[in-house]
Amino acid sequence: MSVFEAALGRIFGNPSMAVAGVWISATTSEERSIHVIRRAPDRITDFGAARFVTDTMMVDVRVSDLPDPRTGDLIVIEADSFTIQGEPVRDRERLIWTLDLRRS
Repeated sequence: MSVFEAALGRIFGNPSMAVAGVWISATTSEERSIHVIRRAPDRITDFGAARFVTDTMMVDVRVSDLPDPRTGDLIVIEADSFTIQGEPVRDRERLIWTLDLRRS
């Protein structure tokens, strides 16, 4: 285990940073408990001369917790369900997935 993996274990295990969730496969209905770090940055979209600000929901998940997320899979956090939209993206060290979610 690298130093980065050990640090991520502590970050994702800290209830002030991460929350428990459940991943459900869209194709096999397999379920897995995961920990996620929620982010909700605003996204600015230009359309002609107008600019729109929209809410987003993104989460970070350790690759070791969720090796192969796919578009259409479901992430349940507390009582809220979200669908993965777009392609999951890994960080430079290949330790964390960033998932773009939409409310289901």
